[in-house]
Amino acid sequence: MLVYCHDRFAPTLPAGHRFPMPKYQLLRERVMAECTGLRLVEPEPATDGELALAHVPDYVTDVTEGTLSEAALREIGFPWSERMVERSRRSVGATIAAARAAMVEGVATQLGGGTHHAYAHKGSGYCVFNDVAVAARLMQAESHRRDRRLLRVWVIDLDVHQGNGTAAIFRDDPTVFTLSLHGARNFPFRKEASDLDVELPDGCTDTPYLAALEAALAEGWARQQADGAPGLAFFLAGADPHEADRLGRLRLTDSGLAERDRRVFEALRHWRVPVAVTMAGGYGRDIATTVAVQLRTVQLAQAAWQAWAGGRLGDSAGPAALEQSAR
Repeated sequence: MLVYCHDRFAPTLPAGHRFPMPKYQLLRERVMAECTGLRLVEPEPATDGELALAHVPDYVTDVTEGTLSEAALREIGFPWSERMVERSRRSVGATIAAARAAMVEGVATQLGGGTHHAYAHKGSGYCVFNDVAVAARLMQAESHRRDRRLLRVWVIDLDVHQGNGTAAIFRDDPTVFTLSLHGARNFPFRKEASDLDVELPDGCTDTPYLAALEAALAEGWARQQADGAPGLAFFLAGADPHEADRLGRLRLTDSGLAERDRRVFEALRHWRVPVAVTMAGGYGRDIATTVAVQLRTVQLAQAAWQAWAGGRLGDSAGPAALEQSAR
């Protein structure tokens, strides 16, 4: 399975900053040490033209040139730096590369991403650019150019926080179905309308969570059939519903989160929908807890990749070409 990582570009944050930037390097190191048979690739940064598929060009310029207002930077939550810009572009590039690989091999993963709070015109909640929105639009454009067909996309957002930016970007787009399963009382406190929102109470445990997930997947699939099945899914596999997360407010166990991931992968394989996986949020009181949850997601993604018959789907570039194009 192809895995895309970009932790080398992490910016240095001020002392005491709440965002756990080191988790990306720690996750890559554990993946390299404990997961055999994976192909780790460093992606190219997203271009201005690619970012403009989902973002206002003036916003892309302000991010790139460091001309965002202080208020805009406060909403994002990161100080501006050239490395902040480069990391943000690489994160989008990693999701683009994972989506391309998934279209060929069934499953691919990036070790970051899931920046679902970014709107077309602004960033928010530690999200600068919306990697899934850009990648979805680009995959649709490439599919149309290659096959002259409409690619329908399913965003399955299981981060504990609602994917408000993604919902807003695709609000009037019937070709992208957005599903968000999230804490009802958690950030963002002013939510956008996804195609299907499932709100969960504080303290929600494994059994009711998994029941809600099963129902949401079934409803999401059924509602898309009228217009045609999705040809690609993005799975935001947030670690923040975990019981030890500082910001999550839910109470899922290690086994509950593993079962969540397994059910998503099994459903998509049953429906023959390729999937690009992003890690999304995770703010464990102990960073090792978050890394362990996300390592398990990578391992289950690899198992799902192995389960795809033949390991390949498409008529575009093969694995070697995908690896080379991402360098």
